[in-house]
Amino acid sequence: MSSKHLRIGRIAGIPISLDYSWFLIVFLLTWSLGASYFPSQFPGWSAWEYWGIGGAAALLLFASVLLHELGHAAAARHYRIPVREITLFIFGGVAQIQEEPRSAWSEFWIAIAGPAVSLGLGILFYGLAAAAGGVSQLYAIFNYLGYVNLALFAFNLIPGFPLDGGRVLRAILWGASKDTSWATLVAANVGRFIAYGFIALGLVMMFRGHYYDGVWLAFIGWFLESAAVAQVQQQKIRDMLSRYRVAQAMSRKLNLLPADTPLDVLVHEHLLGSGKRAYVVQRDGAPAGILTIHQIRKAPKDRWALTTAAEVMIPQREARTISPEDDLWTALSAMDREGVNQLLVMEDGQIVGMLSREDLVSFLQTLHELRV
Repeated sequence: MSSKHLRIGRIAGIPISLDYSWFLIVFLLTWSLGASYFPSQFPGWSAWEYWGIGGAAALLLFASVLLHELGHAAAARHYRIPVREITLFIFGGVAQIQEEPRSAWSEFWIAIAGPAVSLGLGILFYGLAAAAGGVSQLYAIFNYLGYVNLALFAFNLIPGFPLDGGRVLRAILWGASKDTSWATLVAANVGRFIAYGFIALGLVMMFRGHYYDGVWLAFIGWFLESAAVAQVQQQKIRDMLSRYRVAQAMSRKLNLLPADTPLDVLVHEHLLGSGKRAYVVQRDGAPAGILTIHQIRKAPKDRWALTTAAEVMIPQREARTISPEDDLWTALSAMDREGVNQLLVMEDGQIVGMLSREDLVSFLQTLHELRV
């Protein structure tokens, strides 16, 4: 469990988490359904019935959102792209795919899989509502879920990044132009235009007295605009890093550490004084592994004086590596995919340097200052 997410389990090996904002939206949705929507649509029931079906509908709605994200995840796995986690939060859900799709075709199918699930669920729930028959609590829940899933299907196909429809648009533009960067920028700018439309419509609704719906719509617009801007910035960074090689940004001077160094000596005489966060551990004058702050933290603090670097290091054969000829975007993607902050740079079976996130930030800062 992280500070922001509550891990609730796994489905097909994929961790499922709840952002703490999810609890707020479930409460607000339950209150809205139980106090307003269901009483207006189905009068004559008790307050307990309204709140009960409101809570059930809210939870089933997010179960539908989870299935939507599992659709994306299944498609990503079909194309051998790992999925780190699925998180439900105030605006719905997100499947955290560890790397960008490798082709326009795979991007298209990964993007369309989620809305396809929502469309199928919408049809299913309307069918269940028809089977329930009459004005019953089950009919009310299924009819609502049918409507909402079809609405999610339509909303997510709006052709603006970062919505699924924006990713479909990017895939089509990418396939037509063979230019990923241009396709991303166009889709993101379309997304910004649509987001501004949501904000404007939300303000109009507020001025006309529909405060709750207006604020919510404007808030969604703000979220989409922020996400689109972030995507534009990420694409610019990707384009910049793709032009340079690992050899141009890596640290050639390795932080060497004898294998028998106790961790308390490492921390107080090396790490705290130098600020270096990763070391190449040497045994008999040859590299044996890599040691980072993450490995040090795993060791009990009261055992640092008795624990050596060799006992907690990552053996060289297991360390994440990269070639000096790879581009910097490939390196950053590898760090994100593997969940590490540095990579050993290997050439002809020898360590020739180390590349860390700090090295990448410093390199980008230098490029910015030189206006290259």
